[in-house]
Amino acid sequence: MAFTSSAFEACERLLVPQEPQLQHVLGLARGGRDLKTSRAFAKQQYSATLGCRVTREETAVPLIHPNWRVFSYLNAVGYHRNSGCSPRRVADGVPMQNTRKSSLWLVAGPCSSLCARAPVKTLTLIDQAWSSREYQRRLNEELAQFTQQTGIRVEFLPAPETAAEQLATFRKLLEGGAKVPDVYGIDVIWPGILADNLLDLRAYIPEQEIQAHFPELIANNTVNGRLVALPANLNEGMLFYRVDLLRKYGYRAPPKTWEELEVMARRIQSGERASGNKGFWGFVWEGAPSEALTCNALEWQVSEAGGTILDENGRVTVKNPQSIRAWDRAARWVGSISPPGVVAFKEWDAGNMWQAGKAAFLRSWASEYIADRAPGCLIRDRFDIAPLPSGAARMATTLGGSGFGVSRHSLHPREAAMLVRFLCSREEQVRRCRNTADAPSISQLYGEPEFLASNPQFLRVLEVFRKGIVLRPSRSAGKMYPDVSRAYWEAVHAVLTRKKSATQAADELQDELERMLKTPTVGANAEFDKTAAQR
Repeated sequence: MAFTSSAFEACERLLVPQEPQLQHVLGLARGGRDLKTSRAFAKQQYSATLGCRVTREETAVPLIHPNWRVFSYLNAVGYHRNSGCSPRRVADGVPMQNTRKSSLWLVAGPCSSLCARAPVKTLTLIDQAWSSREYQRRLNEELAQFTQQTGIRVEFLPAPETAAEQLATFRKLLEGGAKVPDVYGIDVIWPGILADNLLDLRAYIPEQEIQAHFPELIANNTVNGRLVALPANLNEGMLFYRVDLLRKYGYRAPPKTWEELEVMARRIQSGERASGNKGFWGFVWEGAPSEALTCNALEWQVSEAGGTILDENGRVTVKNPQSIRAWDRAARWVGSISPPGVVAFKEWDAGNMWQAGKAAFLRSWASEYIADRAPGCLIRDRFDIAPLPSGAARMATTLGGSGFGVSRHSLHPREAAMLVRFLCSREEQVRRCRNTADAPSISQLYGEPEFLASNPQFLRVLEVFRKGIVLRPSRSAGKMYPDVSRAYWEAVHAVLTRKKSATQAADELQDELERMLKTPTVGANAEFDKTAAQR
């Protein structure tokens, strides 16, 4: 058995110039007379050049690629732009997906849509929240409902796991003029970065529906007067705590300040270990060098009046005693009330330890509540959530959440806007809220007793949103935000891992960001300077 000529021609059209190694490997396989020999050699060469594993079963070739270049280009840029094909899997035309890593199936045979387009319009959606199984289930139901109502089919592509990888992939697709995906899941910090390649949704969605969402979210998603994404949910940093353990050790309420958290975490940790729970820790959080650490560290320093990295005019504000004090305090947690490995924890890692009953406190997103209340979760009935502790200045929590936007390169902008309108609509958010769900982006839904019965966390989420929300400086930094955030989390991580003192890290970060952005030196943001002066 050998590869057919038409199969190779179809696959070759998928391989774009940015991946010459793949062109080479495919050529090696095509030149082989014996399928088994050529296949094995191609797999060996592919794995050696790109560092990924390739397997083959009959006529389907799954490519598992850790840095997602293959997925982005083959499945989106090359496949759709050059051949008119849709993403396919052997079963039903949807890309395969595991919990953490995704697989792309390239059908090594003639594609029926190479010669003619299907009469039914098909949209493609890529969404950064795909890694959650519960989200997958819910989204499948919603897309099926959309298809039933409109006759428009929707195929979706999974995104990489981390925020940095997601943004890099989305930018590459949009800036490269990819015709698909048509609809993108848009994180709350991305509008200013992706705006040039997203449509203004005000041309497609009634103003009354837009105004139903929190005005802060609409303002965040508006760039130069253009609404480039419609909010679908609200998210923010919260403190999760074990109600049963607080009671066991004589505490009536969660900690109000970081100092109280340290005392409570240390006492509960010591008591649990003395009772035989040797792997128990007081406080777990996301300390890996990633966007999650930017969120955590920003909360620490803002609570101490240390500014928001950049002020509203884009000036750098990290070199100040308040930020240094906040970073030093977090470094003391590592190995004392937090495990030494916390400096490598992402959201999944911290959440897994928390759900296993191995921590008294967790800093995570409000959306963590959904997984913790799931049937079978060990701590399902043993926890609650509260605002994050306050520092010397205030309580601070990073704004999260996401929405959807339409690519300006889409061949079906009207239909794509219909999908965005549907996914973000009051009707769909109402339907979600009947079960444990992400907090809605429509303010009126927080007053509905029906939804509060299944989502008691909504009132706390709303309270924190009104009192303590902090925005990452994505608007001030613009398209430079990924570089700013990376420099920031690397500096903080160096403090947490004892590679640098907090003072040294702040000095060097201030200089690095000023060179990067070509801005003058200032202290903390004006509003935080004022707060500190009043103390």
